Amino acid sequence: MAAPALVALASGSTDPRAHATVTAIVDEVRAVRGDLRIEQAFVDAPARRRGSLASVSDALVRAGHEEVVLVPLLLAESPETTATIEDAVATLRERHPGLRVQATPVLGLEACFLQVLDVRLREALRAARVRELDALVLAAVGSTDAISNQAVARLARVWGAHHKLPVTAAYAQAAPPAAGEAVRAFRAEGRRHIAVASLFLTPGPHADRAAELALEAGAVAVADPLGAHPEVARTVLARYAVGAVELVPV
Repeated sequence: MAAPALVALASGSTDPRAHATVTAIVDEVRAVRGDLRIEQAFVDAPARRRGSLASVSDALVRAGHEEVVLVPLLLAESPETTATIEDAVATLRERHPGLRVQATPVLGLEACFLQVLDVRLREALRAARVRELDALVLAAVGSTDAISNQAVARLARVWGAHHKLPVTAAYAQAAPPAAGEAVRAFRAEGRRHIAVASLFLTPGPHADRAAELALEAGAVAVADPLGAHPEVARTVLARYAVGAVELVPV
């Protein structure tokens, strides 16, 4: 029997930049595991549109696949994301009762993503011709779930300790401080060379707003979201491997 298909489940189908970034991430995954059937699907795409979870699952079933592992392309787990994933699984099982579906945990805030943050930040600093930093801000989406926000703050502390710089986590929604507030707080301490890293997987309104607020407040550079990178692809495949094992009958 063929290995389970991998479906990278993303949001942001209406933003062409997010769509292109998800495609690039999936291409990275395919480059590593060309033996797998790997597709991308968007939870907010209309059912009949190409790239919707419904259309992707229909194609997989027509091709003879009996098992699917859904890997959510999300960095943080929260009640909202959990509900979205559960709805996606329920939709697939209702549409294709014979299809065995296993959803994996989200990608999470893996320590390896700090390497990707550094790559994106160096790119932004070169573009802005900045050679000196005295503080960092780690901008993330933010959640109504305090535990999720605390996980971002912990990652920020690890990142700051690595660079021996003070760092503050900032959030685009649901929790303070916003990126602009974090930058202004550092400036109030006398720090003038403050850069912002974007702990977002893809471009989108939240990342745009965080960048806008940070630059207005005086940040010297704002990095792009993580995007396609070998570490992201390896994490997707690590989640898939666990999900595939869970589909094996006991």
